[in-house]
Amino acid sequence: MRALPNADVGLVTSGLRSGSTPALTRRLALLLALLGALLVGPAVAPAGAVVVKVGAVSAGVQPRSAEAGFGMPGAEPKKFANPSGHTVLISNRIYAIYWDPTGNYHGDWQHLIDGFLQNMGAASGSLGAVFAVDTQYTDKANQHANYRSTFMGSLTDTEKYPTSGNCADPNPFAEVDQIEVEEKHTVVCLTDLQVRAQLQSFIAQHSLPKGMGTVYYVLTPPGVSVCLDGGGPTGHCSDYEAFAKSYEHSFCSYHSDISPTNPSEGDANTILYGMIPWTAGGLGDGHLLFVKDRSAAFDCQDGGYNPSGEPPEQLEKKKERTEKEKEEFPKKTTEEKVKQEEEEALEGPHQQEPNQAPGLGPDGSYDTGLADLIISQIGVEQQNIVTNPLLDAWQDKQTVAGEEVGYEVTDECRNWFFGALGGSVTANKNTVAGTLSNQTLNGGNYYINDAFNLAAAKLPYPSIGCMSGIDLVPQFTVPNPVNSGELVGFNGMESDILLDAGTAYNAKGEPKPTYATYTWNFGDGSPTVSGYAPGQAPGNSPSQLCETPWLAPCAGSTFHSYVYGGTYEVTLTVTDVGGNTASVTHPLTVVGPLPPGSGGSGSGAGAGSGAPGGSGGSAGLGGPSSSLPRPIATAAAVSSSLKRVARNGLVVRYTVNEQVAGRFEVLLEATAAHQLGIAGPVATSLPAGSPTSLVIGHALLVTTKAGHSSVRIKFSKSVAKHLRRARKVKLTLRLTARNASSQSPLFTTVMSTVVLHH
Repeated sequence: MRALPNADVGLVTSGLRSGSTPALTRRLALLLALLGALLVGPAVAPAGAVVVKVGAVSAGVQPRSAEAGFGMPGAEPKKFANPSGHTVLISNRIYAIYWDPTGNYHGDWQHLIDGFLQNMGAASGSLGAVFAVDTQYTDKANQHANYRSTFMGSLTDTEKYPTSGNCADPNPFAEVDQIEVEEKHTVVCLTDLQVRAQLQSFIAQHSLPKGMGTVYYVLTPPGVSVCLDGGGPTGHCSDYEAFAKSYEHSFCSYHSDISPTNPSEGDANTILYGMIPWTAGGLGDGHLLFVKDRSAAFDCQDGGYNPSGEPPEQLEKKKERTEKEKEEFPKKTTEEKVKQEEEEALEGPHQQEPNQAPGLGPDGSYDTGLADLIISQIGVEQQNIVTNPLLDAWQDKQTVAGEEVGYEVTDECRNWFFGALGGSVTANKNTVAGTLSNQTLNGGNYYINDAFNLAAAKLPYPSIGCMSGIDLVPQFTVPNPVNSGELVGFNGMESDILLDAGTAYNAKGEPKPTYATYTWNFGDGSPTVSGYAPGQAPGNSPSQLCETPWLAPCAGSTFHSYVYGGTYEVTLTVTDVGGNTASVTHPLTVVGPLPPGSGGSGSGAGAGSGAPGGSGGSAGLGGPSSSLPRPIATAAAVSSSLKRVARNGLVVRYTVNEQVAGRFEVLLEATAAHQLGIAGPVATSLPAGSPTSLVIGHALLVTTKAGHSSVRIKFSKSVAKHLRRARKVKLTLRLTARNASSQSPLFTTVMSTVVLHH
C-alpha cells in the first residue's frame, strides 16, 4: 500500500477547502494518487517468488524490488532444477479463507476471486491455460505437477485480529481520511507466526482437511499488513515506506508450509498455504478517496510494462510536453490544468483490470476490478506451490549477498503477459487501469503472468521461454502417391511441441533428460514404431541409430515400406514431457497390387472396403483371410570381427517361407552393457529365465515373397565406440516376423547368439 507524499495530500485537502467542485475534487484525487504512486514507486519492476529465510520463517516471497523479465539477476534458466526429485503436487484442492472480522473485504472482490478459483478448477487439463505449462515439472516418482485443481469453496474467518505480538507496519493505513469522513478501516500488522496460528486453529475448528494436495489461500483486506518478521523500517512486509529499506524487503504475496512431522516430503499433517495480503492499492475506490493509501499497484501485477509495446518489454511512459505546451500550461485554468495532467498521467504505467464493472460497483465506486490484482497474485502463487510446495523442489538456487536464495518457477517470466486475448492497455479515467486479459478460463477473462518453460533452455525449437499455455500440435506431411515396396519417410519434427524436453528420474531418484515421445501407426497392420524426439527411428531406416545426447530409441522421423497398394491412414501420436497427448492422421496412397483376397487384381491404388486402410477396415499386409499358417523363418549373424561390426554393422542372413514383415533386434546382457558403458532400452518379452538385456541395435524386415537374403544392422556412433573397447562380446539376435494376414496375423520369434572377437 504505497503512500502519497504529505505535500500531495495537503494539496488535495487545500483544494477541497477552497471550494472545488465534487467532480474536480474526484479528478484531482485520482490524478494526485496516480502521480504519487509513480513518484514513490520502484525504480525497477518486481521479481517473481524467491525462496528466502527470514529469521525462523522460510517462504517463497513475491518481492517488489528486483529486476523483471526472463532471466533474473543471477538466475540462469538452465540451472533451474529439482536435483533431489522432491515432491510436486499432482493435483490440488483449494480453499480460500478471508480473514476479515470487520467486513472490509468487499463482496464484489470476493465474488471475482472465488469465481476465478472456480473457473481455474473447471478448466483443469486445458492446454491453453497458463497452469498447463507447469506439467513438465516432475518429482523422483516421475509424477507431474499436473493442472488438476478443484475449488473446494471459500469461507470467512471472523476471528478478531490479535492485539499482542504484532509486527510494526512500516507505513500504516490511516484509520480516518483527511477530511473527517466517518468511515474507519482496520489498522493491524500480522506476523507470519500469527497467520499460521490462526490458520491451524480455523482448520481444526471446522474439521477441514490437511495433507499434501490441499492448498489454503489466506486473504486479508485493505489496512491489514503482513510481515515475515517484526516489521518496522527494515522489515519484510507487504507494506513499505517510500524510498526506505522496507521497500527493498517488501513483498506482494508469499507461500509456505506447516509440516511438523515430515518437513522434507510432507504427510497427512502438512498444511500448504499462500498468504495473499491486500496489495492491490486503492485506485477507483471512493471510500479511500483522500486516504494516503489511495495508490496504484501495478508493481504487484505487471510492473507497468506494455505487452503490446515495441520492444515488448517497453515500459508505459508518460508523453513529454512540447516547448509550446510548456509555455501555454501556466496560462490555463485550474480545471484545464487538471484535465491535461490527468490525460498525460493516464499514458504512464498503470494496472490492468479486465473484470472492472462497466459502471459504478455495488458500493458506488470504481473499485471492483482491484480484485484482478489479487487474482494475479493467486495465479503466481498457484504455480509456485504446485512446483515447489515444500520450498525444496523446483528452483534455481543462487548465492546473493552471501545468502542462499532459490528463484522459483515464476521468476524467469515475471512481468511477461504475451498472448493477450482481449481488452485494451489504455487506462480508464475512472479506474486509472487498462482492461487487458491473457487467459480465458471457463469463460472468465484474467490477466495472469506467463509461465516459465524450462524446455526452451534444452532444445532449439520451438524454444519459447515464457508462455500463457501449451502448444501441442503433431504435424507431418504425407508423401505423394508411392509404389509398393518403396521406402517412404514421415517427418514428425514438423510438429509444434512446446514441452519437448524435460527431466525424468531413474530408480535411484537421479535426474536424467527426457523428451517428447512419438508413436507411428502406418495403417497397414504392421507394428507401431515408438520412440523419443528429436531423432530418426532406428531399425526401419538405412541410416544410423539416434545418437547421444538423445535418448534411444528415436522416432521423431521414421521410414516405412508398404507391400500392397491401397489407401492407408497414417497416424502420429505425440506425448510431451508433461504427459499431454495429441494425434494427427493423414491418408497415404500406395500404388501396387492389392492384397490377396481383396477382390481386386492388377496394379493401382486400392480403394473401398477391400483395400488396406480403406473404409472397410481391412488394413494390413494381406487380404481379409485369417487362415494363413504361422510363418517359418531362420536368422543368423555371419559376422565374427568385433572391429568390423563396430565400423560397418552386423551382417545377418535370413530365410522366410512366405511374405512377412518383421523386426530384427540385437540384444546385449545388461551386466555386460553396464561394464562397457552402453545404454539402451530394456528388452521385453524374453523367455522365462533369460538375463536382463538391452536393445542396442534394430533393423526392419519387409519381404514380398519367400526366399533368403541378408540385412546389415548398423549401430549408433556411441554404441560402436564402446564396442570397440571390448575384447569379446556375446550378442543375441532376435527376429520377430508376422505373416500377411490382416485380421489375425500369426507371429514367429527366432533367437540366436553370436560371439564377436576383437
